[in-house]
Amino acid sequence: MTQTTLSLPAAAPTTRADVTALILTARRTLGLSYTAVAEMLGTPRVWTTAALLGQHPFPQAVAARLCTLLDLPAACEVILQEVPMRGSFETLPPTDPTVYRLYEVLQVYGPALKMLIHEDFGDGIMSAINFDLQLGRMPGEDGERVQITLTGKFLPYKW
Repeated sequence: MTQTTLSLPAAAPTTRADVTALILTARRTLGLSYTAVAEMLGTPRVWTTAALLGQHPFPQAVAARLCTLLDLPAACEVILQEVPMRGSFETLPPTDPTVYRLYEVLQVYGPALKMLIHEDFGDGIMSAINFDLQLGRMPGEDGERVQITLTGKFLPYKW
């Protein structure tokens, strides 16, 4: 990888949106994939991508490594550690075709999944906090298939 000098704005970033914009520009300028950044940071690929897009706070040591890796201003390190306002849908339903299809899957199958979770586990929910998400590929007769695996701790409702 050739070292590229970034041309960042003179003003220090003040919001997570500012830092996210810097991250996306730096990643693109340096020619790094999300997977490569995750590997360099030693963090899970899906979690890292979501965090780079502003959906998770970074632990201090990882925020420091990211700032060094992407040559981000020092002010970014503290902002990266702040708990973000989560959620990325500014419009409902989302308009990006890939994100919309995932939304569509939950619109169609969400009620069935809910009923089967209650049938199999009882009255409760699947945690999105104590949670893991994996993305992979698998062969299919009609071409490659996307495999998304969600695992979350079952949390029973307590009355």
